[in-house]
Amino acid sequence: MNVNLRKNILTALLIAIGVILRQIVPGTIGSMKFDVMLSVIFVSLLINRDFKNTILTGLLGGLIAAMTTTFPGGQIPNIIDKLITCCLVYGMIQLSEKFQNQTITRGIISFIGTIISGSIFLTSALFIVGLPAPLEVLFLGIVLPTAVTNIFLTTFLYQTVLMAMKVTGIHIAE
Repeated sequence: MNVNLRKNILTALLIAIGVILRQIVPGTIGSMKFDVMLSVIFVSLLINRDFKNTILTGLLGGLIAAMTTTFPGGQIPNIIDKLITCCLVYGMIQLSEKFQNQTITRGIISFIGTIISGSIFLTSALFIVGLPAPLEVLFLGIVLPTAVTNIFLTTFLYQTVLMAMKVTGIHIAE
């Protein structure tokens, strides 16, 4: 099986895991959910450090998030936020390769990536459809707790996926 196909299949499997996680997270303030899909998106970008995968991941993640959103009118903001966030996180991953402690670096990237994603989502939703609660309430009540949660979830999922790849003999060469 060629390497690009393996990479795309891995990305699709990770997004499928994200869909399952997204469905079990209940809605909270203003029908917003903690966006745990971001954790699998970040893992996909960390494992498969290719810009084409970044665009594929952003598009798939955005479309799935748009189809499963509980936020009224959140479809377009989800697509916008995932595409932009993936591109910015890709840049952060490229810049972080020189750092020693990659576990801490992955956690920081996840935290910042979630803040970026939440900010883009809320801003685009504000201008496109409006917000069901004040921006500050949604940011402090949803985005910040999600960012903290995603530090641990991304780190855990990354290690789990690496272990599964090792056990199954899957190797994605660049």
